[in-house]
Amino acid sequence: MRIGIDVGGTNTDAVLMDGERVVAAVKRSTTRDVTGGIVAALEGLRDQLLHDRPGAGSVGTAGGTDTATLGDVNAVMIGTTHFINALVEADRLAPTAAVRLGLPATSALPPFVDWPDALVEAVSGRGYLCHGGHEFDGRLISELDPDELRRTADDIRARGIRSVAVSSVFSPVNIEFEERAAEILAAELPGVPISLSHEIGRIGLLERENATIVNAALRELATGIVDGLAGAMAGLGITAPLYLSQNDGTLMDLEFARRYPVATFASGPTNSMRGAAALSGIGTCAVVDIGGTTSDIGILSGGFPREATTEVTVAGIRTNFRMPDVLSIGLGGGSRIHPDHRVGPDSVGYRLPEQALVFGGSTLTATDIAVAAGRAEIGDPSLVAHLDRSMVQAVLKRIADEVAEAVERMRTSPEPLPVVAVGGGSILLPDELPGCGTLHRPGNHSVANAIGAAIAQIGGEVDRIYTVAPGRRETVLDEARQEAVDRAIAGGAQPGSVRIVEFDEIPVPYLPGDATRIRVKAVGDLAIKGLSTKGQGHA
Repeated sequence: MRIGIDVGGTNTDAVLMDGERVVAAVKRSTTRDVTGGIVAALEGLRDQLLHDRPGAGSVGTAGGTDTATLGDVNAVMIGTTHFINALVEADRLAPTAAVRLGLPATSALPPFVDWPDALVEAVSGRGYLCHGGHEFDGRLISELDPDELRRTADDIRARGIRSVAVSSVFSPVNIEFEERAAEILAAELPGVPISLSHEIGRIGLLERENATIVNAALRELATGIVDGLAGAMAGLGITAPLYLSQNDGTLMDLEFARRYPVATFASGPTNSMRGAAALSGIGTCAVVDIGGTTSDIGILSGGFPREATTEVTVAGIRTNFRMPDVLSIGLGGGSRIHPDHRVGPDSVGYRLPEQALVFGGSTLTATDIAVAAGRAEIGDPSLVAHLDRSMVQAVLKRIADEVAEAVERMRTSPEPLPVVAVGGGSILLPDELPGCGTLHRPGNHSVANAIGAAIAQIGGEVDRIYTVAPGRRETVLDEARQEAVDRAIAGGAQPGSVRIVEFDEIPVPYLPGDATRIRVKAVGDLAIKGLSTKGQGHA
C-alpha cells in the first residue's frame, strides 16, 4: 500500500492505493503553507479508512485492507509546490553567492545579469568571477587559483551568505574545476551547502548557472520543508519512507530532495500525465490536466512526459535543467467568467468554496458554468439556475476551443494523437474536443495527479559527452546504459525491474576525439519490501 499526494494551486489531492486499486481518495483545499493542506488530506484518508465512507473505494474487499491504517503503508510519494511557490513569491530564499570559474572570459555578463531585481534582492545575490573554466573542446581557459577561491570564501563568510552556487564554463564537458572548487570552498565554509552546475543544468552557461543559483537559494528551505513533512508523517503514525516527485516523473529520496529542490518544480504536471497514462492505459497521447487555476497540456511518449528541449523560464529566470514540455493556460474550475464570456486567466483559486455562486458566493466561475450545464453536481445547483442558457453554452464552447488550440500547439506530428483529460476541472470539456476527436476521461480522473505520484518509479540518468574511439561505439553505449541502470538501482529501484526508457546519441562534430553526447534514462520500480508495483507497466 502506498499514498500519493499532489499539491495544486487550489486543491491538495491524496490517494491510498493497494497495488493498482484506489482504496481511498480525497481533495482538500491547499493552504498557504502547503504542509497544512497535506496534513488535512492525510487526515481525510485516515477518516475514510476508519469510517468506510461512501465513495471511499472498495475498502475491505481485498488484501486485508479492511483493518488497514495509515501506519500500514509502505511508501508515501508527494508532489509539492513548496519550492516553486517560494521562488515565485521571492520568499524564504537563503542569501546566495554565485561563484563562476571562467576568467578572463565571461566577465561581460556577470552572474545575476538577467535576473529580476526583486529576486536578486530576495537572495541577497552576490556574484564572484574567478579563474578557471574550459573551452567547448575541453581546452583550459585558465588554471584554477586556490588562493583566489579562499579569498572569495572569506568575503562570502563576512557577508553572512549561507549558500553557494558554483559554475564553470563548459563544466558538462569537464567537471574537474567545479569539483576542485567545491572542495576548497567547503573547507573554508564548513556547513555551507554548495551546489554544482554540472549536476543541475546543461550546456549553456547563463541558464545552467541560473538554475544552480536557484537551487542553492532553496537548499536551506528544502531542509526545513523535508524535515517538516517527515514530522507531519510521523505525527499521523506513518513510518513509511517518504519520497518527493521529480520533474521527469520519477522519485527522489529525502536526502536528494535536500540537495536538489529545483528537481521538484514541475512535479505537478508530470504527476498528472503519469497518472493519465496509468488510468487510461494510453502511453502516447496528449494530456489535458484542468485544475482549479490553470490547465496544463503536455505530451506523453511511452508513458513519460516529453521534455523541453529549449530554455525554460521560471519566475522570470532563464534556466535549462530537466523540465517537461508543458503549456499552461489560465483556465480552471476557479477561473472567473467575464461579461464578454472570457474565461480567466484570473481565478479565485483555493477560495472557490467561499466565492463561487454554487457555494453562496458572489463570483461567477467556470465551476458555476459546469453546474448550470448539468455537467457536475457541486454545491447548490439552484443558485445558478438563473444563468442564461446561451451564455452558459457560449462559455463552454470558448473553453473547448481554447483547450483544443493549446493541444494543437503542442503537437509535433500530423499523426492523430489521443487526448486524455484529467483533473477536477475536466468536467468543463465536452466528450468530443474540436479537431481532436473523442476525449478520453478515465475513472478517478479528478485525482490522476495523486495517482501519478503514487505509481512513480525510481530513475537514473546519464547525460555526458564521451570520446568514442573507432571500433568502441557499442562498448561505450553499453557502458552508458549500464551506468544509468546502476544509478537507478542506487536510487532505490528494484534491480530486476529497471529498463531503459530514453536513449539519445548525438555526435558533436566540433569536439576532438569523435566526441558524442549520450543521454540515457533508466527507470525501475521502487524496491520496498511488500510494495506492490502492479499497474506501473502502463507507463
